[in-house]
Amino acid sequence: MSSSDKMNILIVDDRYDNLLVLESLLEHMDCNIIKATSGNEALSLMFDYDFALVLLDVQMPNMDGFETAELMRGNSKTRYVPIIFVTAISKEPSCIFAGYEKGAVDYLFKPIEPVILQSKVNVFLELYNQKRLYEDQTKLLELKIKELTKLQQDNHKLQNLSTTDGLTGVPNRRAFDNYLSMTLRNSERSKKPASLIMADIDFFKAYNDNYGHLKGDDCLIQVANSIISSVKRPLDFAARYGGEEFAVILPETTAEQAKVIAENIIEDLKELELKHEYSSVSQFVTLSLGVSEIVFAEDYSMDSFIENADKALYRAKKNGRNQVSY
Repeated sequence: MSSSDKMNILIVDDRYDNLLVLESLLEHMDCNIIKATSGNEALSLMFDYDFALVLLDVQMPNMDGFETAELMRGNSKTRYVPIIFVTAISKEPSCIFAGYEKGAVDYLFKPIEPVILQSKVNVFLELYNQKRLYEDQTKLLELKIKELTKLQQDNHKLQNLSTTDGLTGVPNRRAFDNYLSMTLRNSERSKKPASLIMADIDFFKAYNDNYGHLKGDDCLIQVANSIISSVKRPLDFAARYGGEEFAVILPETTAEQAKVIAENIIEDLKELELKHEYSSVSQFVTLSLGVSEIVFAEDYSMDSFIENADKALYRAKKNGRNQVSY
């Protein structure tokens, strides 16, 4: 293990010979020994290193061990570093309790017994190692959570891209097929009706040919947003079916009720007053809409449901456009 990977121990004593003795007793242990000869120097080193343990002499000039420990405990960075007092002063309980009150976790009394010293240091090195392993595992877990969150976000974006029309931003044909299939299954189970509106922009080819494709794209976007805003119920679903054609799925809705919603779609679009000089039914962009209601029987299908709405749409166009047929 490199010195940068080893755990650090700070030993503090105003007598350098005492520091050398402590260092010699710990030199065979797998750790870095950092020495300080005063409380001030010790406090300064605490900001330069992460220490697994501090062996702190009690009797030092200017700032004794008790004061040094109290200052260490008062700082957020050094508050939880374990401190063992090394002392030759009285073993009276009152003196020992004073040390614990200042933040010591243990005492070593001079003359130091090597086995006791090494045993206690080993305990705190092992605790620090477990703490470091826990922190590493926590960081790894946080990294994995971030990676998983990003993966979920990316998958959500991809899913949205696969079910969203790239031009208008509304659900696309794939999303329409999925929702219609689910709606029909639910309707069959509940025995409740479901309706479908197919809508087509009137004379859109003439619009595109005369105003250009950029204006045509803008027209599609505004029509799509208008339809979406007209469909207000939570279960209703509007999508771009393809080209200038849109579809609205209406669960638990009869054809009569769907016709009212379709007429609202026409009126809401009319309020936009999207200019269309090349339409033979209005000076503004209009829609023709066809409505069908599902009637369950042994031979019902999603295709026939769509086909019936398309037939109604064709009838609306044949009868003059800018209207609803069902």
